[in-house]
Amino acid sequence: MARTELFKDDSKERQMRYFSESFKKAKVIELEKNLITVAELSREYQVTSAAIYKWIYKYSAMKKKGLRQVIETESDTKIIIALKEKVKELERIVGQKQIQIEFKDKMIEIAEDLYKIDIKKKFGSPPSTGSGPAGHNTDGN
Repeated sequence: MARTELFKDDSKERQMRYFSESFKKAKVIELEKNLITVAELSREYQVTSAAIYKWIYKYSAMKKKGLRQVIETESDTKIIIALKEKVKELERIVGQKQIQIEFKDKMIEIAEDLYKIDIKKKFGSPPSTGSGPAGHNTDGN
């Protein structure tokens, strides 16, 4: 038997969104020029394909002429998807680099503790040799 938990009403989670007429016309033009598919448009803007077809019926010049599009090429939506994938890849690389930096910092810290020397010196500071200026002994001899 099916339980009611499996059929939760998630209509409360969905927000009503409105797209301007100019936006709809622009997307229909993209569809007419085969720059994007209905499925891609639906995924990118989280709109049902039925809503997109309503836009087509309302705003398409090709539909009024009885023409149908077949070929598909590049579009801004495809570019957005590719850029999002590129961002994910770059975030992954940055994360790896951050781990490497933290690892190296920890190694330097361990080496400093182990050998009792200051590896991370301030930029431009002279090395300390334990003797006075210019390598002279400071005990007065």
